[in-house]
Amino acid sequence: MSQMLDFNEAAAKALEAMYLTPDVVAQSARVLDLLAPRPGEKIIDIGVGPGLLAEDLARLVGDTGRVTGLDMAEPMVKMARTRLAALPQADCVVGEATALDFPDGAFDAAVSTQVYEYVADMPKALRELHRILKPGGRVLILDTDWRSVVWHSSDEARMARVLDCWDGHLADPHLPAKLGALFARAGFQVRRVEVVPMLAPQWQPVSYAAGIMRTIHGYARANGAAKGLGAEEIQAWYDDQLRLAERGEFFFSVNRYAFLATR
Repeated sequence: MSQMLDFNEAAAKALEAMYLTPDVVAQSARVLDLLAPRPGEKIIDIGVGPGLLAEDLARLVGDTGRVTGLDMAEPMVKMARTRLAALPQADCVVGEATALDFPDGAFDAAVSTQVYEYVADMPKALRELHRILKPGGRVLILDTDWRSVVWHSSDEARMARVLDCWDGHLADPHLPAKLGALFARAGFQVRRVEVVPMLAPQWQPVSYAAGIMRTIHGYARANGAAKGLGAEEIQAWYDDQLRLAERGEFFFSVNRYAFLATR
């Protein structure tokens, strides 16, 4: 059973800071390129988070379009609503990916980044997504497969234990490998799949790598005991990464996978 992250107000602010790093901003630009939103379209952002992608979408669909952000975490919805307040064509609601409270065929397109890996019942979630899209509607889903991580460490066995603990916060840490077949069973046609790497060949304090390192550290401290990880071992892992950064030996890479499909 996964120990999901608690997306409270503090976590929402930390996630916003990570989403504003240059590498995640570049990822969002690629997502927009692939989805290709058009003026006048109605688009849903499932797992809207702090609303950064929804803000871009709202500007691209213009005054004649509509963007709806959905998130199960109220602090995220509050943050997104604040960001979108000046854009009347955008709104946000609290909701679940497996129970989308919208009419059939309500949207021209949907986007979801780093969300479905948290969803336990993917067949149900994709059936719901299929239902709310118009015939021919597009969906862009991007998620991480944590088997792709390459992360330098002075103690590879300890790194493996920490990452095994981290896997526990997801319903499926390896979702992309199964997503094509799941799409097909839900009635979608996959049109394109791309690798979107998050690469940090050197230490950069304002980056996804730095943000995820802090997030994993906090998660492991709260949940590591269930995996046999003590506080000293977790801190030793974190301190080792800082020492590697000081010596110019830091390296981190993990792959995200973007799937573009049509209904």
